[in-house]
Parts: sequence; C-alpha cells; structure tokens
Amino acid sequence: MPENIYGRYCKLRDSAGYKDSDVARGAGITKSTFSDWKSGRYIPKQVKLQKIADFLQVSLDFLMTGEESLGKNNNIESEKEKEYLEYAKQLAELGVGFNELEGLIEAVRKMKIKD
Repeated sequence: MPENIYGRYCKLRDSAGYKDSDVARGAGITKSTFSDWKSGRYIPKQVKLQKIADFLQVSLDFLMTGEESLGKNNNIESEKEKEYLEYAKQLAELGVGFNELEGLIEAVRKMKIKD
C-alpha cells in the first residue's frame, strides 16, 4: 500500500525526535491541525504543509510525494546555511513561532539601522 502524506510526515517527525506539539509550535500552526489530519477530517493546505516541511527540513515535494523534484539542489550549499538551520532549530525548540521570529527580525533591522 502506498504511503500517504500523513504517513511520510509521521516518519519524518519520529526520525527527528519530535512530537506533533513540537512541530506545531516550531511551524507556527495549531496542534488541532495534526489531530484533524490524523483523523482524516482535514488535509492541510499547501501553505501549512510548506511550514511543516520547512520545520522538518525537507522540501514540500518530498513531504507530499516521498521524492524530490528533478532540477532541485538537494544539498545545502554553504556552511552559513547550515548554521542558520541550526539556529532555526534552536528557536523552534524554544517555542519561537513564525510571528515571534518576524518580530525578532524586525528588531534586528531596527538595530542595524541605528548602527
């Protein structure tokens, strides 16, 4: 039987050592998204699936199909990007969501302007 999107999500989540609540907090979506998804009452729209994929550090294509699209670079291209991903993971572990992150980015912009 082919694996569905929710099954792939569960494998990715489990292999990363997360719970649904961790992913919800880190991706900036509600926990009910996962319970409704699991029960089959709801399939997240692409915007939410992208947030989940970003949090789990996979492409949306991989989350949806289990395969990467042709023409996409699957490798992280620089050490700087790896560092940023590590910082993002740490922020997610601290429960910082997208809205809070936007606020932090805006605060840094303001600090840079003053310099």
